[in-house]
Amino acid sequence: MRHRITRGLTGLILVVTLAGTIVYCTNKDFSSSGMIFSSSVAGAREANIATNSVLAQIKARGELVALTRYNTSSYFIYKGQPMGYEYEMLKLLANYLDVDLKIVATDDWSGMFDALENGQGDIIAANLIVSESRATKLAFTDSYRITRQVLVQRKPDGWRKMTTHGLNASLIRDPVALIGRTVSVRQSSAYYTSLVELSRELGGNINIDPIPEDVETEELIKLVAEGKIDFTVADEDVARLNQAYFSNLDVETVLSLPQSIAWAVRKDAPHLLSEVNKWLNSLQSTYDPTFNVIYKKYYKNNQAFARHMTSAYSSKNGDKISEYDDLFRINASRIGWDWRLIAAQAFEESHFDIHTESRMGAVGMMQLLPTTGKDFGANNLRNPAENIRAGASYLKWLDEYWSKEILDPNERLKFVLASYNAGQGHIQDARRLATKYGYSSDLWDGNVALFLLKKSKKKYYNDPIVRFGYCRGIEPFNYVKGVLNRYEHYKKMLT
Repeated sequence: MRHRITRGLTGLILVVTLAGTIVYCTNKDFSSSGMIFSSSVAGAREANIATNSVLAQIKARGELVALTRYNTSSYFIYKGQPMGYEYEMLKLLANYLDVDLKIVATDDWSGMFDALENGQGDIIAANLIVSESRATKLAFTDSYRITRQVLVQRKPDGWRKMTTHGLNASLIRDPVALIGRTVSVRQSSAYYTSLVELSRELGGNINIDPIPEDVETEELIKLVAEGKIDFTVADEDVARLNQAYFSNLDVETVLSLPQSIAWAVRKDAPHLLSEVNKWLNSLQSTYDPTFNVIYKKYYKNNQAFARHMTSAYSSKNGDKISEYDDLFRINASRIGWDWRLIAAQAFEESHFDIHTESRMGAVGMMQLLPTTGKDFGANNLRNPAENIRAGASYLKWLDEYWSKEILDPNERLKFVLASYNAGQGHIQDARRLATKYGYSSDLWDGNVALFLLKKSKKKYYNDPIVRFGYCRGIEPFNYVKGVLNRYEHYKKMLT
């Protein structure tokens, strides 16, 4: 490392590294101890790296951006709830880092790698096999699962009546038999690389059919079961899970040695890599059963997998959030809102349970007090149509109320949701506090939201400008965040 050295009037030497790090030391330090000089520069440089690291950026913005794919093992929505093995693990990681989680499900596999490289995401969590070729571009975390690659093939017609010997004789059990056969996989997948290597080792030609990058392995497995392609390759646990649904599939032929599954970060993110590994090791080495519970939930529960594969309320194969979607659409159209936003709010309020009642007496899916329900035309709040209609009308009223003061519609939405949860009086108090302390009264994040949180403290709720007293601000704060986060999930998967 080279440095520019300038002698100051005070007897200090100013050292400016080419990386821009500034270090001060005395003449004595500089002349008599090269070690002191070197360690000072190295320490300052390390501090500079840490300050500007990917991990530091994640902490500063309060959000971990995770890249993944839509499938029944990574990320999907079922009955309005985001789910998936990778999704639940990522939530645990985000909690550990004390940040929010943002999921970005890319359109195709190659695009996911590009998005990481371009800084559009912090981490890839998508059932990635660790491979030598991938390791040249990505920094892999410690492995959190071990799997093998298996051949997915279709059993012959009448297989139920065949003996085990006869069935095995009709199927490929020796990889040599793949010579001259066509196997369909994505070119960016580790399966493609393995097949190329296997073909070379066998000294024969396996015909590898490169499938478009937006096709999931689960979709290829289904195509094999339906007879539309002959063979594909999958991770053993994923293949066995699908075999429980497609009984005419065979997944017994192993094509690889055990392989590691891991997450990946950029090569320039060593601090993030270290922190993720620290968390993973802690999760796997404690007596906490969470890690195994999540794995079994998605890879060992055949009945749940079948529900997710067939349900109209699963984003994997369906197009519905709930049985009340038509009511959400009708009322959203009436008030000029996105139906998925009202659905997200309804889930946040009640998990779509029309019979629920809060300890404060709020009733039904949209959690309306009886007096509020009557004000907006509902006589029976346990009737889904009346409840949703009244809730939507209340949202419209709040939107009109705030439109006079919050002109930006995106900002206004946050004020509307917060008011729905806590009442507009508390929100107006928070605005007055924001103005008093030099913050914006028209912006939510970091401004009005900040002082809504402070309204649980005596100094603030006893302030003379506060008219509505104490408010447990964390509840509306989390409510706004929860509704909007869920809305983003719904927008990505449903039209």
